[in-house]
Amino acid sequence: MESLVECAQACTACADACLSEEMVADLRTCIRTNLDCADSCGTTARILSRHTGYDADLTRAHLEACIAACRACGDECEQHAGMHEHCRVCAEACRACEQACRDLHATIS
Repeated sequence: MESLVECAQACTACADACLSEEMVADLRTCIRTNLDCADSCGTTARILSRHTGYDADLTRAHLEACIAACRACGDECEQHAGMHEHCRVCAEACRACEQACRDLHATIS
């Protein structure tokens, strides 16, 4: 749960920081993947926090989507990490969240 919330926050902050860069046009894909990942992490966190009526299939599907979003965002941010600190921080958060989601997915599969 913590990794999901931290990743959502890091992605939102990275998207905002990208918007303030001089070369914002070059960061369009980064911004898009940041926002997609933040939304996916936030939704997955909300689903995992519900304890009534647990649906393992739904949980697995959201974890799989979150893994994909974290991987895509981490890959994109790594491309800019040498130039933008916010992208480096975001890539690290995405990798940590991706692994946490993989670990959880393995326990419910």
